[in-house]
Amino acid sequence: MPVSKEEAKQLLERLIFDKERPQDWVQDVWGMSPTLGETAAKLLDVFDVLIASCPETKLNDVLQTFDTELTELFDEDI
Repeated sequence: MPVSKEEAKQLLERLIFDKERPQDWVQDVWGMSPTLGETAAKLLDVFDVLIASCPETKLNDVLQTFDTELTELFDEDI
């Protein structure tokens, strides 16, 4: 079932960052190592730009690639 761009972003964030907010993840990494924190911040910026510039159809294709992982993720919530 196709999802909107915002829903796709939320699903991918959940897949990557679990239940943590992406900005909190960056801060956690930054606290361990400022050098790695800077890289984490850049990765999050790139993620946001890719989501914003990618058509919904392509985002849905990406989600299909991770279908098993997403299913397992939601099974954990039950």
